[in-house]
Amino acid sequence: MLEQLFGSRTRVKLLRLFLQNPHKAYFVRELTREISEQINSVRREINNLIQIGLISEVKNKVKTDKKELKKFYQVNVDFSLYPELKSLIIKSRMVLEKSIMRSVSALGSIQYLAFCGMFSDDPSAPTDILVVGRVNRKKLTALLKKMAYGLEKEINYTVMTKEEYLYRKDITDMFLYSILDGKKIEIVNKIDKIDE
Repeated sequence: MLEQLFGSRTRVKLLRLFLQNPHKAYFVRELTREISEQINSVRREINNLIQIGLISEVKNKVKTDKKELKKFYQVNVDFSLYPELKSLIIKSRMVLEKSIMRSVSALGSIQYLAFCGMFSDDPSAPTDILVVGRVNRKKLTALLKKMAYGLEKEINYTVMTKEEYLYRKDITDMFLYSILDGKKIEIVNKIDKIDE
């Protein structure tokens, strides 16, 4: 059974997506877009996961042009290994996030670093990582592109100098305040401590 669970990159991407979104049902083309894999590969892996019982096929009530019910797929929360697999996916993501945090912090002089967006489960956030300070942007771009592979999504990030951050904060910039007032995980905050 473990071979069936972790046998391919596409399968691991599907596992992450389904286990992180247990109440959402997906159709095949939506899955190919979400995980950036080929449709035949996604279909094959969905069938493998259905065979072991981790994924269930659910029918949507909306009819297509062909007058058929569209097939959707959803994780089976009653699957015997569901709690352990969900925990494993969460722990692997935490390890990756810690690695990103350490790597970004080592790229320069950082006064403020916050994870938001995909890291705080806030899809309305305008960015996933806010970096305030002096960093090598080329190295940061390369690092986050490499790290995005483990998350199956592109990481959106914003870099500001300390002066830009303070200016935007002073004028109540909507972009900045949507991050500061939203769900976020602050990793480094040297700016607010200095200002107090």
